[in-house]
Amino acid sequence: MDLISTALPALAEAFSLILQPEQIGFLVLGVLLGLSVGVFPGLGGIAGLSLVLPFMFGMDPVSGLALMVGLIAVIPTSDTFASVLMGIPGSSASQATVLDGFPMARKGEAARALSAAFISSLFGGLLGATVLTFFVLIARPIVLAFGTPEMLMITILGLSMVAILAGRLPLKGLAAACLGLLVGAIGAAGAGGSERIVPMEWAFADTGDIRYNIYQYLNDGVTLVIVGLGIFAIPEIISLLRQDRSISKDATLGKGWTDGVKDWFANKWLSVRCAVIGVIVGVIPGLGGSVVDWIAYGHTVQSAKDKTKFGSGDIRGVIGPESSNNAKEGGGLVPTLIFGIPGSGSMAVFIGGLALLGYDAGPQLIQNDLNITYTIVWSLAIANVFGAGLCIFLSGGIARLTTIRFTYLAPFLFMMIAFAAFQSRQSIGDLVALFAIGLLGILLRRFDWSRPAFLIGFVLSSQAENFANNAHQIASFRFRRSLEEGLEYIFSPIVIVLIVLTVLSVIIGIRQSKQILPEGNVPTGRKRAPVIFTLAMLGYCVFAWIDAYQIDLMSDKIFPLTISTIGIISLLALLARMLLAPEDDLAFADREADGEDANAPHGLWQTISWFAGLLVLSYLLGFILALAIFLVTFLRVRGGLSWLRAAGLTALGIAFICFLAGTLNRDFPAGLLQDAVSLPWPLG
Repeated sequence: MDLISTALPALAEAFSLILQPEQIGFLVLGVLLGLSVGVFPGLGGIAGLSLVLPFMFGMDPVSGLALMVGLIAVIPTSDTFASVLMGIPGSSASQATVLDGFPMARKGEAARALSAAFISSLFGGLLGATVLTFFVLIARPIVLAFGTPEMLMITILGLSMVAILAGRLPLKGLAAACLGLLVGAIGAAGAGGSERIVPMEWAFADTGDIRYNIYQYLNDGVTLVIVGLGIFAIPEIISLLRQDRSISKDATLGKGWTDGVKDWFANKWLSVRCAVIGVIVGVIPGLGGSVVDWIAYGHTVQSAKDKTKFGSGDIRGVIGPESSNNAKEGGGLVPTLIFGIPGSGSMAVFIGGLALLGYDAGPQLIQNDLNITYTIVWSLAIANVFGAGLCIFLSGGIARLTTIRFTYLAPFLFMMIAFAAFQSRQSIGDLVALFAIGLLGILLRRFDWSRPAFLIGFVLSSQAENFANNAHQIASFRFRRSLEEGLEYIFSPIVIVLIVLTVLSVIIGIRQSKQILPEGNVPTGRKRAPVIFTLAMLGYCVFAWIDAYQIDLMSDKIFPLTISTIGIISLLALLARMLLAPEDDLAFADREADGEDANAPHGLWQTISWFAGLLVLSYLLGFILALAIFLVTFLRVRGGLSWLRAAGLTALGIAFICFLAGTLNRDFPAGLLQDAVSLPWPLG
């Protein structure tokens, strides 16, 4: 009763603040801005909040909160457009939606998948706000109960989702996860700062600048935006472009949004469970956005009776992750508001916005301004209603993109992806990294290596290493004091529960993974190419092992050394199987052996060369000049348009990307030409 008596007056005051016409107007404006940013893959909440942050100075606090919260709320909803329609993760929270949402779009069911996703997002956001209304008052002791061992186990639980997404051959899934973890470990180590993969001595081995530039770039690691776009977006763009047709095979929208609503209602209890998962995981700082959709997807598959359609277009594979990622936004507000600890990058910017409005996130906000806390929570809920309604209203029209010949869409999609990737470091190295990771993604897809497993490994790499190092140091100290104290620290009740859940997840996942095809049904029949690719991946793991072995600090070497050892063992086991198996074995999966890719009218490397040409031109002439040449040539030669129409569409594309960059105050990659000649923006 004390909790209710404390919460109800503050909640009533929050509603009186939110429901004023002026605040509703700012909330809707934030939703519209978030929708505009969210539909572009890779930009996400950080770019959107950065856009409105300068306007926070001098604003009414409630109006400013409404604007920011409206923007945050709709991005996990609107980023579904890219995930479903293009197979491109709109953000880190919509990666799992690609697995079943995009196959549905290719079967002509884009509108159905989108509407089910938006209803699920709406429900997740509302349930999250309802739970948080009372959870805020009791959250402090719960959040404090999660120490380093508990955080490490949550991370390992996220990694256990690899088991269910490993594909038809678990060895490939394990190897893909190890590769993701190793790519995530590139750069300066978090604990001691040791340089990994590209040491400084190598950078200064000659007097040229290229090696030093590579060292500088890789020493900061590879960013999630580039890896997410490279692993999922580039391979799908290349594949669809080779087919020279629309995304939807029959160029129809199929079932409408009412069918998606019916699908959600038929799976409402799945939506409830995944929304609860979203709130719980979102509460834990730093984990929510990166792991929640994979945990929700794993639960969706594990709790389903019929698993045969997952990975090839099961509506439940859309409903589960989408219910969790919006609920996660509410959960992410708990550590942000109660402790001032940002639960994600966008929440870090949000804390900055709060400070500009005169509020400091932390315990004092709950104690002194509970009404403001509830204003934020329920602004999030109301913004979800507006955002989901807008997205449902627009879904039919936007879904029509799947019926347009993809050759006309591909160059503009690549333009947006390159622009999003460049925001990572504002360096030409961003485009090089995007191309390199994209090439890896193409090969992983071709040879039936689980890209979701790779992405899970990459996303959780730094967290797994940091939590493991911290837990090891603290546990060592406590064990030196007494055995009992050390065991008590490591095996807390929460850790034991998480260990049991992880073991069950791995066992169930391995048993069921053969029924789930994250890369679809890939043909077999050729030995040489799959063996060469496996040897190349083994070579990288061996190189990573040697590099890690030479590091002096144990805290910096143990993680990559362990992961590369596991990778080497799994790859050697895979090669041993290849030596003994016939050509039709799963180890020799290759899309170029037969089927849609093998019979595509355009070759794989021929198609890749177009984007390699854009990269080379960008290095020489700068991105905008290179893009203009690329667009007009591509639309004329591959699209078959007249020079006049190709030039007109190119001008529209250039104008749009310049408008977007100007609005976000962003630059474009410069080339050698810009080093020699001073040119005005956007050419310079």
